[in-house]
Amino acid sequence: MGKIVSTIAAVALAAGPLLLPVSARAENGQIAAGVVGGLIGGALLGGALASRPAPPPVYYAPEPVYVEEPVCRVVRERYWDGYGWVYRRVHVCN
Repeated sequence: MGKIVSTIAAVALAAGPLLLPVSARAENGQIAAGVVGGLIGGALLGGALASRPAPPPVYYAPEPVYVEEPVCRVVRERYWDGYGWVYRRVHVCN
């Protein structure tokens, strides 16, 4: 759509001076008015074509990572400490 509009605008701007009669003399600031008019028209046309919204940023979430953790449990362990049997809790992981 943007290429079509810019092509039509370029053709219209190129063919415009060929269709209008040209006077031989420029008096009373006619050249300055033409230059200012061209600058203002270019600014309006450029602002209309350049005011497209930016595309949204693309973000890809990382894939989930599944890690199988070792199964741990608390076990009572009996040991001899030199004086008698003592029980203690020990973490056992496979």
